[in-house]
Amino acid sequence: MEVTDTSIKGLKVIRPRVFEDARGYFYESFNEREFAEKVCPGIRFVQDNQSRSCRGVVRGLHFQKPPFAQSKLVRVVEGAVLDVAVDLRAGSPTYGKYEAVELSADNKLQLFIPKGFAHGFAVLSEVAVFQYKCDAFYHPEAEDALAWNDPDIAVQWPFSAADALLSAKDTASQSKLFREFETPFR
Repeated sequence: MEVTDTSIKGLKVIRPRVFEDARGYFYESFNEREFAEKVCPGIRFVQDNQSRSCRGVVRGLHFQKPPFAQSKLVRVVEGAVLDVAVDLRAGSPTYGKYEAVELSADNKLQLFIPKGFAHGFAVLSEVAVFQYKCDAFYHPEAEDALAWNDPDIAVQWPFSAADALLSAKDTASQSKLFREFETPFR
């Protein structure tokens, strides 16, 4: 695997080694030993999640508050998404900044998102199947979100607010604005 640092410390793009021939392809999507050596030692993933969404869906910007914060390893197995991670770590020089990476079944890239980030994605293809590993179990009482279209974070989403397909949760007033947000990631 080839690991590339992003402009935000700890957030890493992973390109697996892919073996292709006339029959198709093969690659290791996760190898614990190599992940610990090249990406982040000590991570133990405990839950795998998968979603299927259609073009225009925007999910996010979600996170779980401590002590149930999650690190994630995300990838797309069908279609393409614009994946976004926002740094919410107090004292970080990139606090409030985001990184966006196109993940697709074609490019097979993965994104490692450590604890202390809000995460979301927008579906670019007709359909996208999105998979992610988490190092902590889901706890609904710890769930939180920032507004996906927060003007201060200013993510350059591929859709306008009028065209984005959102869940009730992502349109609800429970999504905070960044300027009113007090980070729990200390």
